[in-house]
Amino acid sequence: MAKLKLGPIADDKPVKVTVELPASLHRDLAAYAEILGREGGHAPADPVRLIVPMLERFIATDRGFAKAKRQSSSA
Repeated sequence: MAKLKLGPIADDKPVKVTVELPASLHRDLAAYAEILGREGGHAPADPVRLIVPMLERFIATDRGFAKAKRQSSSA
């Protein structure tokens, strides 16, 4: 079983955003969605739905961003 950083995708009301992705990134998102679905025992999620949780995870684990955010909040 693969240890993925992303857990199950919450069923949340989406907000429409338009973004252009390189084809290679879209292929990786589709592969990630397939693996995530297989690991969770359900159908693969729409690869586009992975973008928000991945960005949230990235921001939440970026120590440099957290430090800069704390510093700007205290200023």
